[in-house]
This record gives sequence, structure tokens and C-alpha cells, in this order.
Amino acid sequence: MYRRRQLQTLTKTQVPITQGIESLFGTHDENIRFLEKALGVTTHLLADSLEIEGDPEPVRRAEHLLSEYESLLREGHRFNNGDVRDFLRVVTNDPAVSLRNLVHSSRKRNFGGKTLGPRSINQMRYFEAMERCDMVFGIGPAGTGKTYLAVAMAVAELLSKRVRRIILARPAVEAGERLGFLPGTLQQKIDPYLRPLYDALYDMLEADRIEKLVEKGVIEIAPLAFMRGRSLNESFIILDEGQNATAEQMKMFITRLGFGSKAVITGDITQIDLPAGRRSGLLEAIDILGSVDGISFIHFDERDVVRHDLVQRIVRAYDEYQKANLAPPDAGYANPSRNDRPLDPAASGAAG
Repeated sequence: MYRRRQLQTLTKTQVPITQGIESLFGTHDENIRFLEKALGVTTHLLADSLEIEGDPEPVRRAEHLLSEYESLLREGHRFNNGDVRDFLRVVTNDPAVSLRNLVHSSRKRNFGGKTLGPRSINQMRYFEAMERCDMVFGIGPAGTGKTYLAVAMAVAELLSKRVRRIILARPAVEAGERLGFLPGTLQQKIDPYLRPLYDALYDMLEADRIEKLVEKGVIEIAPLAFMRGRSLNESFIILDEGQNATAEQMKMFITRLGFGSKAVITGDITQIDLPAGRRSGLLEAIDILGSVDGISFIHFDERDVVRHDLVQRIVRAYDEYQKANLAPPDAGYANPSRNDRPLDPAASGAAG
């Protein structure tokens, strides 16, 4: 009796597929078999459509995905076998991600004077997340494009007039002990900590244009402590090196978000420079905010490193050493594969 009721819940539908059959199915049908396994459905190729059978919700998801695939083909997009498999892996893992948005995020685009496109699936998810969500955490090792791509997106949002300001912030973890002994003004003392943000900006825009925008306050680059007490409206706000923000600083920063603003927080939880006994605000945010709607967590790994090939091998070696030596919890986080909470991508290739 139970089996009869279970069978009665199955549903069947057909999606017109008039082109792109070869790339959809892939070599030895590997793409369509992946889709079937990931969603728990079965498919049958008919003369001019693909029949899908299974439980109602998985069938609905597969139908929507394949309809988007057909629509993109009609609009002129061309897929290759590797692209389809990678796209399917992302959209079946995260129901919040649409194939159309993911494909759009995979395209190269202009960011000021730079043309960029994603070089890995997680970079693709990063781009898609920054376009879709108001707050995104990019977490992973150096060289994965976390900071560079966030700055690129901020420049694109400013040039398209979707935001009025760019705010770039970084913790200055040594400020309490060392800044007072450095020569120069306060700004000159702080600048070394903010140099990576300047580097990314100068890669996107001409130097004289940046200087004018900084003078007008359209672009602001400042230590994290300068964010206290502010409400930032119509701004693209980036916190770099978020692993070096204390729990109190992180809460302060993410509650600065005003109307019409977006925030991106980047960090590498394997390079925490806080004094002993101070918990990283980035680690705490991962634990507390993981299920909050509208926040996306993108986790990068050594496969996303776009620097010298040796950097990938170095990151991998450190990860293996850490696992073999049972590193304490603060050296990492409980679930490094949690790329699944309103998540998604994406993105191009430059330094993290």
C-alpha cells in the first residue's frame, strides 16, 4: 500500500529541446546523468523534447533549469560540455541560483578600464552572489580574487550609478602598538594597511580619476575603526581582511548597512593576526549568520587561486599539514563546504 501511494506522487512533464542536445547530454551522457542523480529524476529524450519524471518538486526544478537552458540557446548563448557540467553542479546544489544568472555571471565584463571574467566556479558564484545579495562573505586563501573582484564590482556599481559611494575598510591590527612610532601624519601611518585596496582600485581606474573621486568623498578608504557610528546609504562597502576584525568590530561593521547599499566582507581564516584570546569576528559571523536570508557565504579553496601555480601547491600543503596536526578550531571553521546558503558566484581572476 505504501509503495502504491509513493508511486502515485510521481509526476511527468516535457520540456521542448530543439537545439544544444549534444552539450546538454555531454560526453557519454555524463551531463544529463549528473542532473538525474543530483535532482533524483529520470529523463527520456523524445523527438523534440526531454521528458522528466520524478517527485513533483525535483521535476519542477529540472523543468525550470532546462527551460532556462533552451531560452539561453535561443538568445544565442553557446555552451560547451565542460561549461554545462559546471553550471549544473552549482544550480542543483543551490536552489536559490538560476542558470540564467550563473551564465550571466560567467561572462566577461568591463570594470572601469579592466575586462574580467570568472576563472573558477567559486569566482562565478561570487559574482552572482554580489549581484543578487546585499551582503556577501568571501572566505578563502590568498590569491583567489576575493578583494580584487569585490573592488571590481564596486567600481562597476559606481560607474553605472547604482551606488553613489565606494567605502573600503580594513582592520589595522597593529595600530594599538606601532602606528604611533611611525613617522608622518595619521593618514600616512594608516596607508600601508590599506595599500592592497589602493592597488586594486588603480588597476580599474586612472590614477587622476581616483584622486578626484577620493577628494570628493565618492571613494573612501579608511581603517575599520573609522566606520563606527555611521549609516552608509547608497554605498558599496567592502571590509577586507575581515578575519582580523574582532567580534565587536564585525558586528559594528555589518550593522552600518544603509538603504540601497551592498556590503562585501573578505577574509582568510587561516591568517588571523589578532592577539591571543581575541576571537575573530569573521569566524563568529560564520557561526551566527549562516542561516540569515539575504546573506551569501562563498568559500574559496586552492583550486580558485589565480596567482602562480606554486601558490596553489603552497595553500594545499598548509591545509594538509593543518589537518594532519589537528589544528584548533579557530584555525578554521566547522563546515568549510557551506557554499549553500543563499549563495551563489562567481568571478574573475586576480589577487585575493
